[in-house]
Amino acid sequence: MTIKRRSFLAAGLGFAAVSGWAYLERNRIGRAAPVLQAELEQAVLGPPEPYMTPDGWAAKLVTAAESQIGKTVRYDPAYVRISYPSGDIPIERGVCTDVIVRAYRDAFALDLQRAVHEDMRRDFAAYPKLWKLKKPDPNIDHRRVPNLVTYFSRQGASLANSKTPSDYLPGDVVAYLFPRARTHIAIVSDRASRDGKRPLIIHNSGLGTRRNDQLFANRIIGHFRFPPPAVES
Repeated sequence: MTIKRRSFLAAGLGFAAVSGWAYLERNRIGRAAPVLQAELEQAVLGPPEPYMTPDGWAAKLVTAAESQIGKTVRYDPAYVRISYPSGDIPIERGVCTDVIVRAYRDAFALDLQRAVHEDMRRDFAAYPKLWKLKKPDPNIDHRRVPNLVTYFSRQGASLANSKTPSDYLPGDVVAYLFPRARTHIAIVSDRASRDGKRPLIIHNSGLGTRRNDQLFANRIIGHFRFPPPAVES
């Protein structure tokens, strides 16, 4: 194949990706559209290039988060009674917080269910009162974004909520405020956006665990770098 022919083919595939995105927009698929767009881009252009190579604990956390892609395929916010400690719902479903909890558990055997529950027992007043609870609930507390934000903050893991891509390293945890006051949370990946300017994030925003270009798609309300206890950063 000549260079001219390859260029023509690449242009045609790029047009297909743009046309596919336009179709999704016209049909108002909502928050699923960016996820489908990312999948369409990968099918046409191939997997994303590396952004930054993480070291030590961060590499383990990113790997653990990415291992959920293709396994967690549903977004399911239902309240479920689970075992304690180390409780979980079936891996094929979950919410955004489950990506974080599972990654820390798989990478370091760090049980955020137990960690959040014990911290809430020590100082329940420090945690949000959005759900009108009178005491901690180990079935759900660690699966709520405001509680994880509070826990990471109390562990001294907070960083600035900047709009500078280089401030966000692989393994960082980022919390968001979505429209209609919905909260969300994700892990920064080691892969780059198509323009190479920012890292992708790993999260579950509606169609299961995905990796896509949404670091700055919504308002950031929390930025954390949380090495597991007793592990050097």
